[in-house]
Amino acid sequence: MSAGTVETVGTPAEPTRREAMLAKIDELHAEQTKAVEAGGKYVARHKERGKLTARERIELLVDEGSAFLELMPLAGWGSDFAVGASLVTGIGVVEGVECMIVANDPTVKGGALNPWSVKKSFRAADIAAENRLPTINLTESGGADLPTQKEIFIPGGRGFRELTRASARKVPTVSVVFGNSTAGGAYVPGMSDYVIMVKEQAKVFLAGPPLVKMATGEETDDESLGGAEMHSRVSGSSDFLAVDERDALRIARRVVARLNWRKQGVTSSVPVALGAGPYDVAGFAEPDLDPDDLLDLIPTDLKEPFDPREAILRIVDGTSAGNAVPFDEFKPLYGSSLCVGWANLHGQPIGILANARGVLMSEEAQKAAQFIQLANQKDTPLLFLHNTTGYMVGKEYEQGGIIKHGAMMINAVSNSTVPHLTVIMGASYGAGNYGMNGRAYDPRFLFTWPSAKSAVMGPQQLAGVLEIVAKQSAESKGKVFDAEEFQGVKDMVEAMVEEQSLPYFLSGMVYDDGVIDPRDTRTVLGICLSVINNQPIEGAMNFGVFRM
Repeated sequence: MSAGTVETVGTPAEPTRREAMLAKIDELHAEQTKAVEAGGKYVARHKERGKLTARERIELLVDEGSAFLELMPLAGWGSDFAVGASLVTGIGVVEGVECMIVANDPTVKGGALNPWSVKKSFRAADIAAENRLPTINLTESGGADLPTQKEIFIPGGRGFRELTRASARKVPTVSVVFGNSTAGGAYVPGMSDYVIMVKEQAKVFLAGPPLVKMATGEETDDESLGGAEMHSRVSGSSDFLAVDERDALRIARRVVARLNWRKQGVTSSVPVALGAGPYDVAGFAEPDLDPDDLLDLIPTDLKEPFDPREAILRIVDGTSAGNAVPFDEFKPLYGSSLCVGWANLHGQPIGILANARGVLMSEEAQKAAQFIQLANQKDTPLLFLHNTTGYMVGKEYEQGGIIKHGAMMINAVSNSTVPHLTVIMGASYGAGNYGMNGRAYDPRFLFTWPSAKSAVMGPQQLAGVLEIVAKQSAESKGKVFDAEEFQGVKDMVEAMVEEQSLPYFLSGMVYDDGVIDPRDTRTVLGICLSVINNQPIEGAMNFGVFRM
């Protein structure tokens, strides 16, 4: 250090909002990489056999240049199972048709299904049913993870039920069998409308040769018992015999091309991100403000409020000939901690509810209920942008009717029948999570930003409540409350709640459909809006009793 130089000693400067968000995005990419690389050394072994990975199969299946929206990639995070739960799920465009694609990852324990795989597959089935999506199963699985069979066997039957119900609704199901599909897994192709099997690779049987020998004394081999040629020539369980994996995917694309599939909702809103397919693309303008600036939006401390309009103007369509104002705010002077209004996103009208200052009071709840009714009146989808600490508490607010007004908002959310999309940008605590259409209220899709946190309340508040209760309990028993001794309990509770409210923990439990880079929000929502238009959009005719 040269003479006269003054060195500043102290704590490092706090990262900017952008730096903090970029660090979280880097962490997100690292966690997502765990799912991609979950097979480890078995990926190389799989490829040595001339086989494609699950994601390579998907890439060859979907239309070239189109997007694949992977869903729930972090399922199983924080559990004893591999991140991704040995399953790749998502929405892709095949021959111009949006499809739910479910691919076993055979490099992770042979594609065996564990409790998180089952939960993830159920969520995929729900999305397909709600949005009238044909389902393509890319099948290669050794069946259930036997050590956890008690958690899989009973609920697992729902997967077969969903296949048959989809068929009854005239929503096609396709199974492409690349390898083992044994025991209960044999019913995936067995209950699909169209079945393609790969020659000398597909093995579909209820019991393999060893079990057949034990059960009946019969000696047989894989091929004659359940090989692709046998099922194509003898049993008739296969509709198409593919010479290899690429041929199987080619056949699957031809099957979809012949479905004569048509959207039943608005067909003019398919975003360019998906590829136009046979549908018209509505005219729209890109956002007036740069989506990259979303990185600067979220404070490092979620207690610090931010203006959600800054997010909205970077997500929705910008000004154009038919869209003079990007966002038409409704009731802007009333209930100002909740911002609501109308906009277009990739050409489709939407209603938006966004938390402006975290807390929800009676005015905000009543405003939300009215706005949701209006959206249902004109069959307009709703987008909920979370940053809420919940409904306001205190004597003044209780006397002012916060319970009945909060119930009014939740009533409206619960009984609304237009599609709901939810993005948790920041905090999502307490009943605010419910009123803003959290997972329990069945949004069509729910995504979180890496900055998100969700729990019954904040860690400090929850630990503080426990301390008050413990102190009151001690005093009621005539004992002296030791605050210093209880500090350890508070620290433990705060750390536990902090961990369990982080996006990766919640995404691992399949409480969202994925953690996304904020800059991708517009594209992700555009895909979702296109998907929901496979069904007609119809608003509710009736709501429950509103307590006035």
